[in-house]
Amino acid sequence: MKILYSAMFIFLFSTSIASACTTDTDCTTSGQTCVGGVCMTSGDVNSKGSGVVTLDNPLGKGVTPNLLIGKVINGVLGVVGSLALIMFIYGGFTWMLSSGNATLVEKGKNILMWAVIGLVIIFSAYALVNFVFKNVLAGA
Repeated sequence: MKILYSAMFIFLFSTSIASACTTDTDCTTSGQTCVGGVCMTSGDVNSKGSGVVTLDNPLGKGVTPNLLIGKVINGVLGVVGSLALIMFIYGGFTWMLSSGNATLVEKGKNILMWAVIGLVIIFSAYALVNFVFKNVLAGA
């Protein structure tokens, strides 16, 4: 373990000493420029001419976490709507194909009722979250 720490220290110390500079002439032998006291290649220097590292938004330009959360919620609502449609169709077929069997009629009615209750709960939660994001958090 001591060897690993020693190797890391030597590597870090040697790279910092080797790349330290005060002017561009200190870096000319390697074809680099001096930026902020460090010799850098042209690929290391950003468009502003400094050695400061800038990170691009991995979500894309203009995409904020709020927009991402909104897209996820819309996608989930699409899936939930599709599942509700499938449950309505299944409940309707169960009821219509029951042939007068009271247990199958009751089963079909229950499927339809619980599908409606599920949709009401999902859309109520969406309305509540939408209200909080637009009215409460917008003022913060």
